[in-house]
Amino acid sequence: MKFEVIHEENNAIVDALVDGVRQFNAGLLGPEKSVPLTVIARDENGKLIGGVGGRTIYKNFLINVVWVDDQTRGTGLGHKLMALAEAEAKQRGCLVAQVDTLSIQAPVFYEKQGFEIIGTVTTTPQRIFLMKKY
Repeated sequence: MKFEVIHEENNAIVDALVDGVRQFNAGLLGPEKSVPLTVIARDENGKLIGGVGGRTIYKNFLINVVWVDDQTRGTGLGHKLMALAEAEAKQRGCLVAQVDTLSIQAPVFYEKQGFEIIGTVTTTPQRIFLMKKY
């Protein structure tokens, strides 16, 4: 047995690890239908000003990232992006959405969207895990 520590991105290795997990899960849960889900907004000049990115899998919407440009924060854009992404997730049959954030980021934003805190990791800053049932 040989161990390695890798200090740079290696998509081929990560993909192989993910494939291993998918094969294991498929044996227990059936074939996976993991589908990317991204909703973005651009300004009138085509500049990216916000978005929600994640994937749907096993009736779950796993949110990886939510971002809104500094100039458009507080305008309701984040709420609109989340509403569009969640509507698509529901249309795909999702029953729950999951996200994690840092205490310095947006836990209150997610709570305003109907997410509930289901766990925290007490580091500095805290990592907060949230879930929303549909």
